[in-house]
Amino acid sequence: MIRIQNIALPLDGGEAQLRQKAARALGLKPDAITALTLARQSIDARKKSQVHYVCTVDVTVENEARIMARCRDKNVSLYQSAPYVFPPVRRTSSLPPVVVGMGPAGLFAALFLARNGLAPIVLERGRPVEERTADVEQFWSTGVLDPASNVQFGEGGAGTFSDGKLNTGTHDPRISTVFRELVAAGAPEDILYQHKPHIGTDVLRDVVKHIRLELIRLGCDVRFGHKLTGLTLRDGAVAGLSVECPQGAYALPCDALVLSPGHSARDTFRMLHEAGVPMEQKSFAIGVRIEHPQAAVSLAQFGPAWEKLPAADYKLACHLPNGRSAFTFCVCPGGQVVAAASEEGRLVTNGMSHRARDGKNINGGFLVGVNPADFGSDHPLAGVEYQRRWEEAAFTLGGGNYHAPAQTVKDFLAHQASKALGTVEPTYRPGVVPADLDRCLPRYITDTLRGALPVFDRKLHGFAAPDSLLTGVETRSSSPVRILRGEDFQSTVRGLYPCGEGAGYAGGITSAAVDGIRVAEAVAGQP
Repeated sequence: MIRIQNIALPLDGGEAQLRQKAARALGLKPDAITALTLARQSIDARKKSQVHYVCTVDVTVENEARIMARCRDKNVSLYQSAPYVFPPVRRTSSLPPVVVGMGPAGLFAALFLARNGLAPIVLERGRPVEERTADVEQFWSTGVLDPASNVQFGEGGAGTFSDGKLNTGTHDPRISTVFRELVAAGAPEDILYQHKPHIGTDVLRDVVKHIRLELIRLGCDVRFGHKLTGLTLRDGAVAGLSVECPQGAYALPCDALVLSPGHSARDTFRMLHEAGVPMEQKSFAIGVRIEHPQAAVSLAQFGPAWEKLPAADYKLACHLPNGRSAFTFCVCPGGQVVAAASEEGRLVTNGMSHRARDGKNINGGFLVGVNPADFGSDHPLAGVEYQRRWEEAAFTLGGGNYHAPAQTVKDFLAHQASKALGTVEPTYRPGVVPADLDRCLPRYITDTLRGALPVFDRKLHGFAAPDSLLTGVETRSSSPVRILRGEDFQSTVRGLYPCGEGAGYAGGITSAAVDGIRVAEAVAGQP
């Protein structure tokens, strides 16, 4: 197979034009290409008057060696994909592995264990995605929170109610395997080649359901509403689990536990700490959600061609003289700010987009990094308490009914509470209350955000527009703890395999799914 990179394609160009350009690079006629596959596509908007796609294609031709011998184009190379192969299974225990948590890490760990003859028992404290979706909608409509089924807990994990972004900073060869599995479960095929692939929350919910059905078909015992509440240890190893479910508590024999709890399983973190499982504090970030009109951001990013292109996003970061760094996170084009609380009396925001990304606003996390020095204690769970402190402040400031405190950028920069909002209509439900965000965030956070606004506005014109809307607080950017594991992926408690974002080893859907596969390999390879 031959790979051809950096093919410029007009916005209205199609496969015929792409084939023609690929053939030209090889010195051939278009009909000499017997097969062409789009491997990657991105948007080049550096010159707003000449916005175009940049494509990479894989082509099949006859006499490949002869064509490559005469080709001098540096963008042309031989390419051979290496299919993923699960390593040999050495596990001999008569007990099935147990996977706790059905976020991407747990789902992919369970899927690859089951595909290789080790169908696990899968425990999920929340509900199936169909029921969970109804519970979340009820919360957004009424402000009545179900602590057992919400944006954080339930089938699919926190990422189910997000934009479904799949971009990652890692380069693990398992990533392409994750994407193919997602497509097989119903994700759009364009995630295989888009530079910034995303699924969208509406499609992702169906994908999650289809993976669950595949697990059941493969022989997995999937149990919803079953919460891990304790560990039984024997000679420094996992021997069993304590589980609570609607029918009562029970003991579950276990010698291999894939623990993928998600970043909000605070009660699970405490149980593990009390059981003596080693863990440490971990840096994360807190701040607000910022909303702009999508059309304004798309125009700023793409220029006059913006209406011909998908909704634009952005990625901004800066380091300020105060020693703090600010950045945007989990940007949701055409999306909405969502109520993401999982504990009563605490308010949390996040962002979400549908596949079409056709909402009127774009929102993104506007965050500042924090580290253990900010937490005020060396206790492993001090980061959890730090999050809770500001979530409680936001809940109170919003009126104690899950309405979120919000402030215009103009008022925020002027250090004055908003009395009314501007032209950017908030998307957060059940509602927002004009407020002073200095009352629900540390001063060093709000000062850093104020310092970042003009910097980001120079990079993206309109970011600091007066009516842009800040909604607080966002505290769950990543897990506040890391459950320690060794090179064999096990805790010092043998048989315990911390996994995914909640355990501190991933940062998004793709990296969490990859970590799930890696942990499945470790479980299968342990005699």
